[in-house]
Amino acid sequence: MAFMEISIVPIGTGGTSLSGYVAETLKILKISGLEFELHDMGTTVTGEPADLFRVANEMHNATFSMGVMRIYTVIKIDDRRDKTVSSLGHKTHSALEKIKN
Repeated sequence: MAFMEISIVPIGTGGTSLSGYVAETLKILKISGLEFELHDMGTTVTGEPADLFRVANEMHNATFSMGVMRIYTVIKIDDRRDKTVSSLGHKTHSALEKIKN
């Protein structure tokens, strides 16, 4: 299991709001069945690497299908093979626990 952080930024839309584009890409994630969490600067998704790359491609292309002519997509993958990834939020929780002392 791996984590992917993805941020898709349509360029040249004529406005500053991107929530409509974000909503369309979230529909793809919802259909995919992958676990995801939206945050203010992107979306974190967990799954097998092949599934993450597939859904990233679908999200990227869906934005083009909305009439956008240029898209800037940033993808980060954390694929750890020495330990089973438990769930979204686990790494955040672990770090926050360490600063309580």
